[in-house]
Amino acid sequence: MINYCELQINTQQAENILFNLFNIKGHASALPGEVDFNFRIKIAHEEGYILKISRPDENENYLDFQQKLLQYCEAQGNNLIAPKVVADINGNAISEIIDDYGNKRKVRLLSWVSGRVWSNVNPQLDNLRYSLGEQCGLLTKTLQGFNHKEAHREFEWDIAQSLWTNQYINLFNGKEKKILSAFQNKFEDKLNAYSKLRKCVVHNDANDNNVIVSEDLLNPVVKAAIDYGDAIHTQIINDLAIACAYAIMKHNDPLEASLPIVKGYHSTFPLQEKELDHLHIAIAMRLVISVTKSAINKIKEPDNKYLLISEKSAWEVLKKWHLISDEYAGYSFRKACGFIAHPNENKFKNFAKNTSFKLSDLFPSIGINEIQAIDLSVSSKWIGHQEDFNDLELFEFKINRLQKTVPNRIIAGGYLEPRILYTSQAYNKVGNRGTENRNIHLGIDFWLPYNTPVCAVLDGKIAMAINNNGDKEYGGLVILEHYTESLTFYSLYGHLDVESATQHKIGDHIKKGEIIGKLGSYPENGNWVPHLHFQIMLSLLDYETDFPGVAYFSQLEVWKSICPDPNLLFKLKPLKPKNTISNSDLINYRKEHLGKSLSLQYKIPIKMVRGNGQYLIDQYGKKYLDTVNNVAHVGHENYNVVKAGQQQMALLNTNSRYLHENINALAKELIETLPPELNVLHFVNSGSEANELAIRMVKAATGERDIIASEIGYHGNSNMCIDMSSYKFDGKGGKGAPEHTHIFPLPDAFRGKYRGENTADKYAEEVQKQIDIVHKKGRGVGAFIIEPIISCGGQVELPEGFLAKAYKKVRAAGGLCISDEVQVGCGRLGKTFWGFQLHNVTPDIVTIGKPLGNGHPLAAVACTQEVANKFANGMEYFNTFGGNPVSCAIGAEVLKTVKRDNLQQNALNLGEFLKAEFKKLAKEFPIIGDVRGQGLFLGIELVDANLNPLAAQTDYLANRMKDYGILMSTDGPDHNVLKIKPPIIFTQENAEELILYLTKIFKEDFMLSK
Repeated sequence: MINYCELQINTQQAENILFNLFNIKGHASALPGEVDFNFRIKIAHEEGYILKISRPDENENYLDFQQKLLQYCEAQGNNLIAPKVVADINGNAISEIIDDYGNKRKVRLLSWVSGRVWSNVNPQLDNLRYSLGEQCGLLTKTLQGFNHKEAHREFEWDIAQSLWTNQYINLFNGKEKKILSAFQNKFEDKLNAYSKLRKCVVHNDANDNNVIVSEDLLNPVVKAAIDYGDAIHTQIINDLAIACAYAIMKHNDPLEASLPIVKGYHSTFPLQEKELDHLHIAIAMRLVISVTKSAINKIKEPDNKYLLISEKSAWEVLKKWHLISDEYAGYSFRKACGFIAHPNENKFKNFAKNTSFKLSDLFPSIGINEIQAIDLSVSSKWIGHQEDFNDLELFEFKINRLQKTVPNRIIAGGYLEPRILYTSQAYNKVGNRGTENRNIHLGIDFWLPYNTPVCAVLDGKIAMAINNNGDKEYGGLVILEHYTESLTFYSLYGHLDVESATQHKIGDHIKKGEIIGKLGSYPENGNWVPHLHFQIMLSLLDYETDFPGVAYFSQLEVWKSICPDPNLLFKLKPLKPKNTISNSDLINYRKEHLGKSLSLQYKIPIKMVRGNGQYLIDQYGKKYLDTVNNVAHVGHENYNVVKAGQQQMALLNTNSRYLHENINALAKELIETLPPELNVLHFVNSGSEANELAIRMVKAATGERDIIASEIGYHGNSNMCIDMSSYKFDGKGGKGAPEHTHIFPLPDAFRGKYRGENTADKYAEEVQKQIDIVHKKGRGVGAFIIEPIISCGGQVELPEGFLAKAYKKVRAAGGLCISDEVQVGCGRLGKTFWGFQLHNVTPDIVTIGKPLGNGHPLAAVACTQEVANKFANGMEYFNTFGGNPVSCAIGAEVLKTVKRDNLQQNALNLGEFLKAEFKKLAKEFPIIGDVRGQGLFLGIELVDANLNPLAAQTDYLANRMKDYGILMSTDGPDHNVLKIKPPIIFTQENAEELILYLTKIFKEDFMLSK
């Protein structure tokens, strides 16, 4: 046996061989390879080559096969990129050398296909995987008609010959051995049908080191497959299986990851339905070969690391692949190729169309055949707040009350409804796009009294009869199997009384009209008010003791084919799916009829229909972790806040000219949080109104109208607020600062005019310069307004000591000091309740907005008695809605919630955790130039090595985070700051999830490219 070290060729030898045989000078670098010794040849200003040097015992006919195949591709492949054969100085496609040990070695030179190797591309998203399938299918299409005797050789990497792995099964044990045996047995069981599938010569090795991807970092596509050494005449489906087997590695949901590849392959080389029936097992068998070869090669060549390179990833996929139903995978592949997911779906629809069932067949003791549709979807107003729905006594009361209004109808509904009612972790998984919730209802619910008999609607046989109470999904469960001339299907009856459901035995025959069971009561029916869950299935898949009643939205198209609408049997008109307005229609209407300056978040906007705590939920029930909505201060639709508003709204809502205790209660809650000097309040509807009123107070108190404000400051959308908001008038559409507005440089110690430590004096002097400008014009200073952390400037923390110095200078000039707390107030900053308290100052006026109403339009202005007295100059201040009882009830509850639930401390704890984690990320990813902010009001600024802003990367990151169900936003004058300001009920788990996916995306190619 030749020693492995004697086989090797070093780079200098490779360069000499290249020159001697091809008269080409180039720089060689070694590439991985299982059989050949491969070298990348670089030549200045050229694409270069790949030099392939065989082992001494290489079969020349096999090499001739590869060269002929490449030449065939060059001749036949329209739009196909493939390596081209380069002849040596004597015109030979295959050359020969004698190595230093006297061994004959074959040499080939191929053109280099430029690009990135698949394994080096991150992320590998759906579009990229689709293009992989496209290119592999195009190659197979090109190879139609090519043949060679070596294409019919014995080859261990051929899936069709994969049963050789059986003889090595004892190299494994435990779970691994069980998984391998299961797939080997399945493959053998289907071998007869598999052997009859279409065959041709295929590439057979589109692994992660043999696929070349374009250099485009934002929209990469597969350019070509290289290394044709494993090409063989085999079942065509094997080629697709191999492409899938490697490209689905490192994905949480490998089946979902495979579907774009299948779809892409089918687009260039149409697949047959019967081929798709074998794809799941074929993918598995390629992985079985891989791990078996690795186990063998650990013994044969322990020093050859390439042979072990994919073993770990292959096992990870195999263990996940083993959990996927072969049938379900087949249906998913069919749908990806445009076929009906379940081949019997149309047969069932025809059966249902030509038969007639009544509800009285299902519930003969009730004798009612009409229904009252009920909406339990995520956007349902009927179910109200989620907390209300979770109150089963209240839900039962509402059902009973509805039933009284329609005594001659059965309350029913639910098919394909996206619901938020399934809150157990059993309904969640971490998929390829973050957390997914299993929430699409696959059956119809019929709400009827406990103990109502349920009967079979047609003859059948018991397929399951179990107590499923432990799962809390069904309670007692019965599944019947039904036969027609050309169709087998199943009906499921869930939430039955356990005793009545389990009286049946598997295989018992049930006649139409025979009682299956009785409706169960809470809690044995799965923690639900009594009702029947009725579902149709065209397959039981691999389920033996259960069957899902809800599905993931991402799998909806497959599941609704497996579980067609049960109403096809009953034809109840009110249960027809309701028409919903598409997102594109909503967008088009907005464009036509809403203000042209209104913008939408994200390149692909989201329709939100419900909020719940720190989450926003779209119309499909997908939950998005909200890291930017500081308006929902104590959580979206906080139950206590909602109730406070509802209860007061049911009593009275009027203006503040009448006495009412709510306005005093809110005032008391606010004043408790403020310094004693700030003890007079005016209530308004928004932060803009608050700042507008503050300026009116300034004019009344000082007689001046000149305002000093920060560069990139934003204080609202009213005329006066825009006039002092540099963020607006210095931006697009703006016309610069008005006469009475004076802007000093953004006090940013990271990238501002003055940088580093000890910049407070310099920025305070900039404020003084504006004071001097006002005085030179013969006028006095009205006010100085600033946020304690400048939000639109990019969450900019003020330099230590700056605010106190600026306040001192402004007051010396006779001006008032306004702290704009609209963004940062109400405990968000953790260390202090209000932002100005971070700086040990007390302003003359504080403006409060967004968080105070938790989404309800409520804001306030707090000021000193002196300012209030001067403002009360005889001109009445009145605001129709400011201080109304409903708004005040809501505001008081928000403040009580912050205090009662210790949310200021929560903001402090999580803010410190996040800030520390962001700083760790900054060490790993240098484009994080600065981490700043306090509590749950943080900013991450992205810059290059020269502190130039990286707006494109920031935008990319925010949009990619949305793909994982996390909402983020960008800010700053250069749009290069990620802002983090979530509801302050944010949890440690939320914070860790945020860090997890930020880390993941920072590792992606575009983020690393700078």
